[in-house]
Amino acid sequence: MITEADTCRKYVIPKIMSANWKDEQISEQKTFTNGKIIVTSRGVFRKERKRADYLLKYTSDMPIAVIEAKAAYKKAIDGMEQAKEYAEILDLKFAYSTNGLEIEEYDFITGKQKSLKEFPSPAELWDRLSHYENFNLSKSNVLLQPLNRDLRNPDRTIKISRYYQNIAINRAIKAVINNKKRILITMATGTGKTFVAFQIIWKLWKTKTKKKILFLADRDVLIEQAKDKTFTPFGDAVFRIEKRTISKSRDIYFALYQAMAGDKYREGLYKQYPRDFFDLIVIDECHRGSVSEQSSWRKILDWFNSAVQIGLTATPKRDESVDTYEYYGNPVYTYSLKNGIDDGFLAPYRVYRVVTDVDASGWMPKKNQVDRYKNLIPERLYGTEDFGRLLVMMSRNETVGNHLTNFMKEHGRWNKTIVFCVDQEEAGYLTKIINNLNSDLNETHYCTRITSSEGALGKKFLSKFQDSSEIVPVVVTTAKLLTTGVDVPNVRNIVIYKPIESMVEFKQIIGRGTRLSEEQNKYFFNIIDYTGSATRLFADPDFDGTPELIAETEIDDSGNEINSTEILSEADLNDKSGVDSLKNDSEGKIKKFYVDNEPVNVIYEYVSNLDTNGTKLTVVEFIDKSKEKIQKLISDTTELKNIWINKESREELLNHLNDEGIRLEDLIDATQQDEADPFDLLVHLAFNKPIKTRKDRAINVRKKYKEFFDKFDTKAKEIIEIILHKYCEFGIQEISPHILEIPEIEFYGKPIEIAEDIFGGIDNFHNSLSELQRLIYTET
Repeated sequence: MITEADTCRKYVIPKIMSANWKDEQISEQKTFTNGKIIVTSRGVFRKERKRADYLLKYTSDMPIAVIEAKAAYKKAIDGMEQAKEYAEILDLKFAYSTNGLEIEEYDFITGKQKSLKEFPSPAELWDRLSHYENFNLSKSNVLLQPLNRDLRNPDRTIKISRYYQNIAINRAIKAVINNKKRILITMATGTGKTFVAFQIIWKLWKTKTKKKILFLADRDVLIEQAKDKTFTPFGDAVFRIEKRTISKSRDIYFALYQAMAGDKYREGLYKQYPRDFFDLIVIDECHRGSVSEQSSWRKILDWFNSAVQIGLTATPKRDESVDTYEYYGNPVYTYSLKNGIDDGFLAPYRVYRVVTDVDASGWMPKKNQVDRYKNLIPERLYGTEDFGRLLVMMSRNETVGNHLTNFMKEHGRWNKTIVFCVDQEEAGYLTKIINNLNSDLNETHYCTRITSSEGALGKKFLSKFQDSSEIVPVVVTTAKLLTTGVDVPNVRNIVIYKPIESMVEFKQIIGRGTRLSEEQNKYFFNIIDYTGSATRLFADPDFDGTPELIAETEIDDSGNEINSTEILSEADLNDKSGVDSLKNDSEGKIKKFYVDNEPVNVIYEYVSNLDTNGTKLTVVEFIDKSKEKIQKLISDTTELKNIWINKESREELLNHLNDEGIRLEDLIDATQQDEADPFDLLVHLAFNKPIKTRKDRAINVRKKYKEFFDKFDTKAKEIIEIILHKYCEFGIQEISPHILEIPEIEFYGKPIEIAEDIFGGIDNFHNSLSELQRLIYTET
């Protein structure tokens, strides 16, 4: 029988090359995702990566077709759906399936499938694509300009664009060369927006399509990370526009809105440049105020109205004053948080919902109660949305600080953590509390506040926090400063200690933790939610990522976990009645009241599993869901047994179950049947059969199949007994030829000697193992 590998080697490759495709245009077994990371009670593992049998490229950076290869004994048409799926993911117009003799083509341009005798040549496919896209020679040259290869990964390897980055780059370039003036790219935080922007600018600059380019942002960290890290290949062509420093002799300019915009004391710096000076502007985090018609920043974009403007964002914003879509139009490409997690490029997360009693049921002052400064506290019910903003309860801060400290002691005391607070004042309180609780570490800056008030010192600590080689600061507290633009791949905990109403802000905050750091062994992160914001916003239809786990824990006023069955509704946590009754101070600011010595306890933290679609499940529901999926895969016990006794089909079944979110380890934990044979556990769940342990099955073999043992001499029988014992301990995977390498059996000689001298040959030994497997599962 000719296998798929044989087909590829003997037929497919020669057929491709006979159509004038060169070695460098053919990527064989091209993996284009990393495999989704699954978090379980036993650790993390990755699902299978998506891999195309062949990816055909017109040039090194321009993939044009995908080929799915099938074994010669199958039909070419059998691989067509897989080829089409991969072509759609990779944004390709041509999909092929072949068994080496037959070729099936699906053309997304015409929407037709046809049978071919030969593959089309590179020139033919490019001609078809160019005609469809209306590319002339000039446009083609821009699109085919090679990407920059000077950027390096941390291990010094060349930074290669991922498949979705390649799509974003090419779609933006197509929009530019087709004279589109406003372009929007939406990519989740951590998926490489700055890298994409760099490559777009590189291609347009190298081909002289765009000569004067401005990179605009509203945070200094966004400018510095781009200019000083990503855009270094531009060398001296780069210049940063400061409030009093401009230049007109460079090509690539970086600027903050704040530096370019005017105010009541000075005219906008942007007016020192002719209106047509820039022919391309890239706006990072474009969802923020720049597209609002009332914004002073919008005047900058209006001044350079003739320039092509490309907006980059993870979270397009739409409300009464700001509409990113209205300004830019629909995105030319979107790569969501869910896409990134599913592809294995972003870290999934666990969510811990922690509730104090005052957040659950509110707090009401006594009659005529005054605060720390003798101010009369208005009588009303204060809830989560008031704490920190209108009412400062130091005991609540202390309780949360205790809980977070205990959480980190359990899950990793040195895990980098960002705490998002209501304002700078609250961030200061939390910093003091957390440092005091961790004073035994003798680290002055274990917890540090980083807000706008810290200025240059804050930038210094932020730089140390971002550096994975720096131990401190471990915990940083902030209000809004770190919601965007901060790249800290090794952040393990995102702490939400302020109510969040905006989905945009929520996604930005979550994005601080989604970057993977495999060199630091970071494959997921925790969200610790003290306000209910994460729990509520996960259910919002505008949210595009689902948590791996939501856990809810009760804690007392010392931050220790306790037990409680009380679950209060989100309505109780979000009552906003009475907010308008509070008076502002003389400066127009909302007046705060400071309450000390009021007892605050954490009352619960809930725990539940999630299935692969993000649906919350109890343990019983998890078992029922698993049963349902197993029954869809297997019709009866005989079918399962036939699959199970064959190593290849057994592994295929287990991989399929893994893809469905069903791991044997999790089923064993859920059912507490760690001594059961996994086969019996599946039979029990799917068909209600009694569970047998591995020991039960081994005893049955010895008792009922004495003739099997009698055909062996003494040494062979002893070895079979050792193998059966290993099966009892560890499972069916032990019954394999590799078992001869374990110390207990090495005593009898080298593997080849055992097979030849004791079992009468390798074939006889393999047959004996197969027979033993069959006998173990004879009774179902």
